[in-house]
Amino acid sequence: MIDLLAPDEPHPVRILRPDGGSDLLLAADHAGQLIPRALGTLGIDEAERGRHIAWDIGIAGVTEQLAELLDATAILQVYSRLVIDCNRTPTHPTSIPPISELTKIPGNTGLGDAERDARRRAIFDPYHAALAGLIDRRVASGRRIVLVAMHSFTPVFKAVARRVEVGVLFHHETPLSRIMLELLRAEGDLAVGANEPYEITDDSDYTVLVHGEARGLEHVEIEIRQDLIADSAGQAAWARRMARLLGEANERLRTL
Repeated sequence: MIDLLAPDEPHPVRILRPDGGSDLLLAADHAGQLIPRALGTLGIDEAERGRHIAWDIGIAGVTEQLAELLDATAILQVYSRLVIDCNRTPTHPTSIPPISELTKIPGNTGLGDAERDARRRAIFDPYHAALAGLIDRRVASGRRIVLVAMHSFTPVFKAVARRVEVGVLFHHETPLSRIMLELLRAEGDLAVGANEPYEITDDSDYTVLVHGEARGLEHVEIEIRQDLIADSAGQAAWARRMARLLGEANERLRTL
């Protein structure tokens, strides 16, 4: 059995405000860009490791500030999605992608079962066990839970510009997805997409399906275009905006 992470390397999970008083539980599957030392650089250069193919640029800063503003618990995954994607079922072809967008990932090519299993055990399993544990403890104490998955997306994908600035994603429409679409559109200064720039499907996503939908929890996935949150000012502005809107959405949910 392969142990991927050395004892002195970061744990894959960061939990902020574990005793936060908000009903909202924030999850950032792609918050980090670390690569375990045992994997070197995965065969790609520093510029590629800094791109969206490796992590959701800006979403860690937004989520950290949003947790503070709302007094909400947040869970963030610190390793690059190129090591293993924590928003994909481990058996999915894009779980450990040999190519991402147009970039070949040599370190992900020709992996055996033991190598793939080592990545799952080191990163994917601890992250989702921690998220499930946070939910279990809230359920046991009778607390409301509203799961919000936080992501960012590129302004250009394979040479095609994206008009949308923020997307509300859902597998099946929920009260929260309807409310968030209404609130974001009412802002008046945003290009808002429903299931844009991505759609959640049975085999393309994991977190909101497993921890939200399958458990019968109110949930939504938010996608923010990364050029809007690439710097600290943008992250702070979007954290304030999302704190206001998610707070209002949660209050509306309470009345349903």
